[in-house]
Amino acid sequence: MNYKIINGSITFGAETILEEINFEIKEKDKIAIVGRNGSGKTTLLNSILDNSMLEEGIGEEKFSVIKQGNPEIGYLKQISFENSENTMLGEILKVYEPIIKLEEKISKLENQLQTNSSDELIKDYTNSLERFELINGYTYKKEYEIAIKKFGFSEEDKYKKINEFSGGQRTKIAFLKLLLSKPEILLLDEPTNHLDIAAIEWLETYLKNYSKSVVIVSHDRMFLDRIVNKIYEIEYAKLTEYTGNYADYERQKKINYEKQLKDYEYQQAEIKRLQSIADRFRYKPSKAKMALSKLKKIEQMTIVEEPNKYDLKTFRANFNIEVESGKNVLSVKNLVIGYDKPIQTISFELYKGQKLGIIGENGIGKSTLLKTLNGNINKLEGEFEYGYHVNKGYFDQQMEFSNPENTVFDEFYEEFPNLTTTQIRTILGTFLFSGEDVFKKINVLSGGEKGRLQLCKILKKAPNLLLLDEPTNHMDIVGKESLENILKEYKGSIIFVSHDRYFVNKIADSLLIFEKNNVTYFNGTYDEYLRNKEEKETELILADNKTDEICKENNQKEKKANNSYFINKEINKMKNKISKLEAEIEQNESQIKILEKEMLKEENSTDYVKLEELQTKIQNLNLEIENKMMEWDELNNKISDL
Repeated sequence: MNYKIINGSITFGAETILEEINFEIKEKDKIAIVGRNGSGKTTLLNSILDNSMLEEGIGEEKFSVIKQGNPEIGYLKQISFENSENTMLGEILKVYEPIIKLEEKISKLENQLQTNSSDELIKDYTNSLERFELINGYTYKKEYEIAIKKFGFSEEDKYKKINEFSGGQRTKIAFLKLLLSKPEILLLDEPTNHLDIAAIEWLETYLKNYSKSVVIVSHDRMFLDRIVNKIYEIEYAKLTEYTGNYADYERQKKINYEKQLKDYEYQQAEIKRLQSIADRFRYKPSKAKMALSKLKKIEQMTIVEEPNKYDLKTFRANFNIEVESGKNVLSVKNLVIGYDKPIQTISFELYKGQKLGIIGENGIGKSTLLKTLNGNINKLEGEFEYGYHVNKGYFDQQMEFSNPENTVFDEFYEEFPNLTTTQIRTILGTFLFSGEDVFKKINVLSGGEKGRLQLCKILKKAPNLLLLDEPTNHMDIVGKESLENILKEYKGSIIFVSHDRYFVNKIADSLLIFEKNNVTYFNGTYDEYLRNKEEKETELILADNKTDEICKENNQKEKKANNSYFINKEINKMKNKISKLEAEIEQNESQIKILEKEMLKEENSTDYVKLEELQTKIQNLNLEIENKMMEWDELNNKISDL
């Protein structure tokens, strides 16, 4: 399978989104498309699916789209639910219709073989079993059960109707259907959004082992590092290919930039030197020829373009904590959190300068803890107490503003009325709100813009404790790196929730791990936590592998037993037939002997009519014996073959 776009481009009206697209998907490729928000990543995905969006680019090659074998392309936007009354399990099982039909056929054949053991039925049954194993018939149930569980659905959820799920849950179900359907080219746009770490880790493993091609748009750097083997970067409307994962891409980009910059600067210096010589001697008759040769040398050069600087335009913040907290920042003892009923019971201590990351599945209390600590909701039981001079700032992932009709400027001014217009515009400018952007209404801002405005307001207050709930949502990679740098330099304490493992590993020096009905504290980084977790899980993994081997062995034994049962049954039938034939042959031979004795009697020696009658009977019996011997021989050969 090969899919190729040669010298394509995408324009909307007068705006060029991508000016020269040379893009290739080979069999089993794991490709990432990276770039700033708004650079055209999702547009490129859409054009892979819908080639009518493409037109001729600015390159010299002829524009074309090449598809070998007309590959099946799967994209989440294509997935819909025809019947919202269907259950989640019913929708998932649609993916496995070929396996389920074959499973039903095998069951039907087994019933038929109870009464009919013909060669044709046995052959069909054996071939069906082999086909069933080839298409993973013995493991498909385990596959979808694990996927459902990892995506955060319960056993009860499997039997709920689609219309009983929220919009976000329906999207996750559609995503599951897409993954399990295994198209030849799988297009994924921000697949880790709204997935917790357990689901992301399962998805990583699934995609690494995916036997076909995957194209991913994602800002999750650890996710890309662990999956992809090729990167296409969109920058300044250009598409550039890099080999390797995200870390390889960053290294190659830096090397390529530095080399091109060095080549450009060297060539510019050489052009300047040659031009200077030519200008100096071109009007001197004795040197004119030499000056002309310098100009000709410049004309013959292949000009090296000055490389574009990295598109690193992002927000920045330089702020100091106004008042430092005491050593003990927060004490949490047997704190029970929840709304109408308890979700978790939590205990931990937070000290000055500590950066505590909160990780775990969705829906089990992470955001609820931050809301409780910030006073948005009441505690159910237990205690929490802030230390001396603690001044907190809270980032809400919902990014709700009291007046969505406010402009960016007004929103900031209402919070800080003592600042001048120039001061406000300067501060907003550091968070990429410049020019007319400050007069945008909040209700028209993108998720990334709302996040920047909220961070700008929080950091201006210079708190010594930050409570951050998914602060990197809606940020591109450059934005995440900027926030990482700000938080790494921050001298105060931090408690933050995030599913971005790269971000967690960069910032957190300790972790709260949320599991169902249990919260544990880990004193160390995310990498250290993973190493500790892997050591503990090694024995369990080995045990699971042994169980899988036993299951596989049992399946093979069952298959052999089924085959043996029907084969032995057929052999026994043939042996019974052989015994019957042998008895009939023996009986025929005895009758022949009797007839031969009858022919030798003296009273029959001259009765030619009687002799002819006896001879005919003997001939017929011999013919019967011959036919039965042939049948006997065929049956013995069949037994040998089986």
